[in-house]
Amino acid sequence: MNICVFASSSNNLLEDFYQDASEVGKLLGQNGMNIVYGGSRLGMMYACASQVKANGGKIIGVMPERLVNFGVGNPDDCDEFYLTSGMRERKAKMDECSDGIIALAGGFGTLEELSEMIVQKQLGYNKKPIVLLNTAGFYDNLAKFFDSVIEQGFAKENVRTLYYIAQTPNDAVNYLKTYSPENLNYAGKF
Repeated sequence: MNICVFASSSNNLLEDFYQDASEVGKLLGQNGMNIVYGGSRLGMMYACASQVKANGGKIIGVMPERLVNFGVGNPDDCDEFYLTSGMRERKAKMDECSDGIIALAGGFGTLEELSEMIVQKQLGYNKKPIVLLNTAGFYDNLAKFFDSVIEQGFAKENVRTLYYIAQTPNDAVNYLKTYSPENLNYAGKF
């Protein structure tokens, strides 16, 4: 199982975020899962990827040429490394290579990637598990926003089945291990 991990590339965050990212990577690797990620040696994304590899999993990196030209690419640590022409192609390749998604804490890039995957699932393009890891309450406000979207009628109540908010790395990985698309009561329904 290849798990796409969206996460911050910042090296200047509270230690809790890196610890949870590392723990997610460790658990993925120990459970025979591989990581699909942004392909760098930066931030939480690399904290997670390096632990996947250290615990028996493979690293699949996907990075646009522009970022490689900035010198942030990490093809040497990756078992597979894909170079793309831009961010849209990068997201498509990450989606193509993955069987599930975990969004760790991150900035606008993580939010944009997560939003696209939820919409893809909502429209029935995939039935992949989507997990948000709520380290230190990071996703509390986003969860409230999702509630507001539903309460105000911009989305149906059953969109809540499109994603899962995990409170611990173990909770996140257990959700991936036990996820069944048959329990999904939304994808592709309008």
